Amino acid sequence: MCTEAEKKPHIVLGLPKGSLQETTLYLLKKAGYSVTVGNRAYIPIIDDPEIEARLIRAQEISRYVENGLLDAGITGYDWIVENQSDVVEVAELVYARQGLRPVRWVLAVPESSPIRSVRDLQGKRIATEAVGLTRQYLQKHGVEAEVEFSWGATEVKAP
Repeated sequence: MCTEAEKKPHIVLGLPKGSLQETTLYLLKKAGYSVTVGNRAYIPIIDDPEIEARLIRAQEISRYVENGLLDAGITGYDWIVENQSDVVEVAELVYARQGLRPVRWVLAVPESSPIRSVRDLQGKRIATEAVGLTRQYLQKHGVEAEVEFSWGATEVKAP
């Protein structure tokens, strides 16, 4: 039986699965790491014995770091704000789903919509993955609207 002193030190690192996964693995490769992910595997193999990686939804990573389930994680700043996670942001990595272009959150409406500014959202219903961020934005602009949660592909859910 190993004692605590005999165990190899390691960190448990959360990596985003899904749309950011391939770009994150590419980023790690550029940093000199080799990461292997099996089909439907959530525990990738990384060529550093001191790093134990986990593939987790980006939306959850900051909460898992805050709660001590992960030692560190790569996630979007938007999810740290959305989750109101009390974590230390060590570095800002500029990359996105496809390639190395950063992502912007936007408010989109059909061209035929009479909505032209955030104030036009007064009393409307808004579907978003980022409920907290959206509510903060609306409050900052003095707008009261119903904000409901939506898991992805929100742009196709408009009436």
